[in-house]
Amino acid sequence: MSHSARAIRMERRHRRAGKSTALNLVSLMDIFTILVFFLLVNSSEVESLPNAKDLQLPESIAEQKARETVVVVVTANEILVQGERVANVAEVLSSDGNVIPGLKQALVAQNDRILREAARQDVAQREVTIMGDKTTSYRLIKKIMATCTDADFGKISLAVLQKSPDQLATVSNGLGG
Repeated sequence: MSHSARAIRMERRHRRAGKSTALNLVSLMDIFTILVFFLLVNSSEVESLPNAKDLQLPESIAEQKARETVVVVVTANEILVQGERVANVAEVLSSDGNVIPGLKQALVAQNDRILREAARQDVAQREVTIMGDKTTSYRLIKKIMATCTDADFGKISLAVLQKSPDQLATVSNGLGG
């Protein structure tokens, strides 16, 4: 029995559809491997400060990125160094003098564990970052900064949120610029 041209085409098509095609995943795996290495290498360059949910950092136009430093967090009730409680804010504000003993002791202990070897010998290179709420009193910040200086930290940074470029344009336009 002779088949029509249409029947022959349909039969050929059914035979081709029955064959399974293999998918080559080697190139796809290569792309994902390169992507993973790229993300691993570049993620180590980003330094971020600890997340403090109850803190509202002040805003600034500062453009320097955060570096790996000793972090002093000032909450409403306590002062923390690297996440460990070292002093009570109410006691610090009621005390005389500018040096906070518990904070100084914790900072001196951090001097031995500073990650940068060069900073161990050079006091001017030792860095500390103070994270405090924007409502933190200046008197408390002043005492913390004096204690950091007394504990041989030469560079003191205040953690802030960077203002967005459109906020900066609004501020500069408002200043008659």
